[in-house]
Amino acid sequence: MTVHFIGAGPGAPDLITVRGLRLIQRCPVLLYAGSLIPRAVIDEAPPDARLTDTAPLTLDEIIALIAEAHAQGLDVARLHSGDTSVYSAMAEQIRRLKALGIPYDICPGVPSFAAAAAVLGQELTLPEVSQTLVLTRTSVRSSPMPARESLEILGQSGATLVLHLSISNMASVVASLSPLYGPTCPVAVVFRATWPDELVIRGCLADIEEKSTRPV
Repeated sequence: MTVHFIGAGPGAPDLITVRGLRLIQRCPVLLYAGSLIPRAVIDEAPPDARLTDTAPLTLDEIIALIAEAHAQGLDVARLHSGDTSVYSAMAEQIRRLKALGIPYDICPGVPSFAAAAAVLGQELTLPEVSQTLVLTRTSVRSSPMPARESLEILGQSGATLVLHLSISNMASVVASLSPLYGPTCPVAVVFRATWPDELVIRGCLADIEEKSTRPV
């Protein structure tokens, strides 16, 4: 029995990896992250698979489901959106599995920032512009950011910044980055890249806050 942590990709069902799809198709237990995983991917599970949306569950409840499958000798496909290495909450689950002696492996997926870059038609590392990519977020309703990882500190590098989970914190983002990147620095907001309701807003630091609050 093995728990397979699978990066299910950014949204489009055909952006899951071949390995991830094959694991889903053969696992008798499927745990998935609610509305973040497209139905077409979930439907690839075996017809008699045990399917559970983990969005309303606590960590204890999720681990209990995995432990039950382990006791029954059933492989588990544990789906997370995007890639498992970025903001997936996989680490806390793995710590619990290690303590219980439950085997696991990891299947990477297409990360959301890569899907967003493709939607924008944009390379994120350009010669003589930026050769460094910083993946970060800001604190709103999620856990606080370490003080040494503030936008004011990260922005001093002049690197390309990819901000996750920060649309509701746009005023603070603009205020923090404008002195470092300048008001004309290009900015794009990408919502649900590769999903049918995908939305892209382009602007610069001077106008992106106003543009991102307009009715669509």
